[in-house]
Amino acid sequence: MIFKVHWIVDGLAEIEAKNKEEAEKILQEDLEDYVKNSDPLMNKFVAKSIQGSAYMPGSDDETSTKTNIENKEKPDEENS
Repeated sequence: MIFKVHWIVDGLAEIEAKNKEEAEKILQEDLEDYVKNSDPLMNKFVAKSIQGSAYMPGSDDETSTKTNIENKEKPDEENS
């Protein structure tokens, strides 16, 4: 049997820009280029849309995406 699967990829990037609109445009263009040049994304996974919204980080946000990714890659010292 064939099943259709609706999938969503959620991500977070830090973009240096003058304003929210510019940050969204920079990421949108980069992602569109990536998807259009990816045979699996265009033909196997059939990417149909890209959507996102920029915002200024607040006190509830994690301070740095890169820092958090690096911390997740480090072994947990308490369990060593």
